[in-house]
Amino acid sequence: MTPDPTPRQSHPPAPAPAGSRRAGLAVAAVAAAAALGFAGIYGIGGLKRNADGAAACRPAVETARRIAPLVRGEVAALTPAAAPLAIPDLAFHDADGRPRSLTEWRGRTVLLNLWTTWCVPCRKEMPALDALQTKLGGERFEVVAVNIDTRDPDKPKAWLQETGVTRLRYFSDNKARIFQDLKAIGRAPGMPTSILIDGAGCEIAMLAGPAEWASDDALRVIGAVLAP
Repeated sequence: MTPDPTPRQSHPPAPAPAGSRRAGLAVAAVAAAAALGFAGIYGIGGLKRNADGAAACRPAVETARRIAPLVRGEVAALTPAAAPLAIPDLAFHDADGRPRSLTEWRGRTVLLNLWTTWCVPCRKEMPALDALQTKLGGERFEVVAVNIDTRDPDKPKAWLQETGVTRLRYFSDNKARIFQDLKAIGRAPGMPTSILIDGAGCEIAMLAGPAEWASDDALRVIGAVLAP
């Protein structure tokens, strides 16, 4: 190490002016408060929550690995989860306007789908989602299709009736916040978006774009997820 060439003082340095000392103390206080704030957000509590979420979602990643060989054909665009990811507790409304949240489906496998009436691929896949619900829907599985039209709230309901989509329960979020919440975690690249979620609220797989959800390919994948 090179020695410090700076001459040493033989007497104590002059005290800083009072104003400088007060400014220094203020800066130190702000820095300390910021450090405490960051610790609260990213520190022990945040790390523990992240660790707990990752641990809870490891089974979903194992399920994703198990179904990966089945992801082909009509659902070839399905992307199995490669890392644990807990889906946020998304909020929306039912057909009667009552508030609902994704945690109400805990214990069941869910195919969450976001759709709008102005999205042509969304409209195209709705009958297939309806057929999937008819074939596999029950106590262990449900297609939860959430409409995110932000105008004319009666239009989506009317469109479903005209199209003959009757087995899907109607859910909506006319603020489209659910889309923004999923986009924030990289799970809503566009419309439609579908996410396969396990009973712990963890992502198994995601598909950006439409799919033939009532096809044999899709039924094999979801059947494998539901297999004991």
